Amino acid sequence: MTRSLWLDTTQGTARREATLPSTADVVVLGAGIAGMTTAYLLAETGRSVLVLEAREIGGGVSGNTTAKLTAQHELIYHRIGSAAPAYARSQLAALEWVVTTVARTGVECDLERVDSHVHTTDPARLPILREEVAAAVDAGLPADFVEKIDPPLDAVGAVRFRDQAQFHPRKWLLGLAELTEAAGGRIIEGVRATGLREGDPSIVRTTAGAVRAKDVVVATHYPVFDRGMFFARLEPTRDLVVAGPADREVTGTYLDETTHHSVRSVPTPNGPQVIVGGEHYRVGDHVDVEARFARLADWAREHVGLDEVRYRWSAHDMSTLDRVPYVGRYHPRASHLWVATGFGQWGMTGGTAAGLLLRDLVAGLDNEFTRLYDPNRFSLRAAGSLVSANATVAKFLAGDHVRALTKPGLANLAPGEAVVTRHGTSMVAAYRDDGGDLHTVGAHCTHLGCLVAFNNAERTWDCPCHGSRFDVDGQVVQGPAVRPLRAIPTKEEEAR
Repeated sequence: MTRSLWLDTTQGTARREATLPSTADVVVLGAGIAGMTTAYLLAETGRSVLVLEAREIGGGVSGNTTAKLTAQHELIYHRIGSAAPAYARSQLAALEWVVTTVARTGVECDLERVDSHVHTTDPARLPILREEVAAAVDAGLPADFVEKIDPPLDAVGAVRFRDQAQFHPRKWLLGLAELTEAAGGRIIEGVRATGLREGDPSIVRTTAGAVRAKDVVVATHYPVFDRGMFFARLEPTRDLVVAGPADREVTGTYLDETTHHSVRSVPTPNGPQVIVGGEHYRVGDHVDVEARFARLADWAREHVGLDEVRYRWSAHDMSTLDRVPYVGRYHPRASHLWVATGFGQWGMTGGTAAGLLLRDLVAGLDNEFTRLYDPNRFSLRAAGSLVSANATVAKFLAGDHVRALTKPGLANLAPGEAVVTRHGTSMVAAYRDDGGDLHTVGAHCTHLGCLVAFNNAERTWDCPCHGSRFDVDGQVVQGPAVRPLRAIPTKEEEAR
């Protein structure tokens, strides 16, 4: 089973209602860090705020992270040049807003201040780490270079950011939900947005009806609604995570910039517990996810003394072309439609910074970070990344069809196996469950038509082009798709 520690150790109050309100000042789509921060801040200003969440609060990306609350975002500062000081200020402001809000409101979320480290195991990379330290210090960050870290993790040097933090993200989100409701906001779970008509007011169409709103904030990780060309400007990736008790203490947070292994601790009255991430891959790529989980667990046992894998899950990330998130107007002509997306692996401070910015944008106030995060910005460097990213999409579009045509049919599919192949005149995604029942759905993603690929650890159909994910019966697990995969009954299914 794949289940996040954060989701398994919290019990939220069910917020499911039979009917939606017909109107709201602001509709926020998505109850993760970005959505809930935005909702709380806007509710505090006296606006009527409605949050719609397709699953449960924190049930998407925010509840499936390693939850490092830090302005250290791998080695970004020497790469973004003149934007580094503003980016640093916004991320530090987000970190401190969480810390002060926890102190002011008393939300219990296991918040603790720790040092954050990005290290390398490759001596040839040390000059780049020193360059990052210089850029971070110039940007006003509490950075320095250290030769050794504890645990060692085979590191030959590290960039350290002092006095960063870590917390329990779902406890924080449930706390934000209560604060939002106390300020007059409403939160409804189990409702998915399916369409939008922009206007004054805008009309949001959902699986539970339509809602009119002056402002709409799309904080669904991958933006729903096909406008703004986000599908061409975001790269979807996944990292695997394992967690459990360990035989040694871990103080601080760690990220290996060469292997991408991530380490942090979790406070527990029963002794040390660690969370370890890694095995980075593109969503929907043709990889053996189970084997990757096994490799990650082996690495965690060797390097941080993981005794037992009690939890495992995947972190789903979207990265922008220049590695700076998109926060602001959804498209150049939008006046009351807003978006927050593309946080890479750093949505804890990134999503919080987005909420602080969106509060001002919705209110029509000036904010020094508006241009930095403008979703409609353009640069020559980003243009090169755009070409590369969409060449990858084209590779999957062409190669996956050829691969599927060479796959065997459904008759010999064993329990636990899955295949994408042609069946009659249709491309079919087929999975035979452990009980022997066959599940068949259309293999074309309902977003833009790419062929899905099977994730054998989470038992999902994942789209390699733009990151949509579906369960074995075709229901949407993760967007940008909003419609399920087409049902395709086979003779075997019809006979059941």
